[in-house]
Amino acid sequence: MLGQWPDKAIERLSLYRRLLANLAAERVKFIYSHELAQKAGRTAAQVRRDMMILGFSGSPTKGYEVARLIEAIGGFLDAGGLQEIALVGVGNLGRAILSYFAGRRPNLSITAAFDSDPAKVDRVIHGCPCHRMEELASLVAVKSINTAIVAVPAGEAQAVADALVGAGVCGLLNFAPVRLRVPGAVFVENVDLTTSLEKVAFFARRQLLRQE
Repeated sequence: MLGQWPDKAIERLSLYRRLLANLAAERVKFIYSHELAQKAGRTAAQVRRDMMILGFSGSPTKGYEVARLIEAIGGFLDAGGLQEIALVGVGNLGRAILSYFAGRRPNLSITAAFDSDPAKVDRVIHGCPCHRMEELASLVAVKSINTAIVAVPAGEAQAVADALVGAGVCGLLNFAPVRLRVPGAVFVENVDLTTSLEKVAFFARRQLLRQE
């Protein structure tokens, strides 16, 4: 919880911005709350509540102005300017993350990667310098990094999290299939790809059985 903003609300704002950016690319100027809600898989009432808390209002006759709403959400989510991020683990998943996020969000930039493999350090991978694990604490402090991505095997994840938290990181995006033990002030978002895929596959099988 960030003040009156629970983490689910932040997720919704990020989703709204992505959907609105697509609309802006299609030269859509205005959108009603029920239209945005349909695209986001939410209710119109939820969209209106989120906009009210954000302090943004639309026109009763035209709805929300797309460009201005994108700007308002950006002003909230990206407050404070450029936020540098660290990535620990430059295996296949780590490389994919670096490639995916390169230039995608101007105010969120992965500027330091770390790995224990000597073949990967002292190289630039997808535009990001890769450093030795021994340099983590000093570089995180120098760059004032407070957010990090954990993309290491389960057996290494807790030690990595401890090192990051000890260096001052207070937000972790965890791709390792293990729950991290961190202080209450540290926010952790767990991304379990295996569980998500198993869930999708389960419901896909059920749907096929219904059709037989």
